[in-house]
Parts: sequence; structure tokens; C-alpha cells
Amino acid sequence: MISPYRILGVSEQAADADIKQAYLQGVKDNPPDRDSVRFRQIQDAYAAIKDEDCRLRHALFHVPRVEFDALLAQAFNQQGAGGPMAADDFLKLLSTVAIEKSLAKFTKPT
Repeated sequence: MISPYRILGVSEQAADADIKQAYLQGVKDNPPDRDSVRFRQIQDAYAAIKDEDCRLRHALFHVPRVEFDALLAQAFNQQGAGGPMAADDFLKLLSTVAIEKSLAKFTKPT
């Protein structure tokens, strides 16, 4: 998942007013009738970081999405030079997939 800060084009230290301005500009540049997917991304990003409480919640509870195939490729060194990943590191990465699946049970489908 792309960071809401990246979607809106603001830094993580941006003020509420800067975030709101970036949101309004994003909505203006990407109206729902032209690109509904991008419009929805902008809305979701703004909802996630619109004020200090939302940014804190996002920082504390956001779990990055991990693709299992990419995880295996990284673990078994199919993407680049160097030795294969250590077993402990692989197990740590693998545990993030289990966390994502567990959290999926509690989230509402959109």
C-alpha cells in the first residue's frame, strides 16, 4: 500500500493546513468522474492523516501489506546478489503475513 503522505504529496511533519490543502488540490485535479480510483485513494489518504489524532492512529496501527511471493523471492535471493536471507530474518518476515491475515478478519471489505 502506498503511504497516505506519498499519495497527498506531503511530508510526515506537514501541518494540518498543508495536508488539507494537498487534499483539496488532489480532489480538484482528480475528480471522481475522471478517475474514481485515484479520487478514492486521495479521500482515504486524507481520512488517515487529516489531523494529529488520525496521524497517531495511522502510525501506531498501520500494518504494511506484504506480498508472499515477494517475501519468498527475497528470502531465497531470487532478486539480487548476495547470500540468501538468514532463517531468523525469514521467519520474522513470514510472521508479517500471518499478522496481515489475522487483521483481515477484523476489517470491513470496501
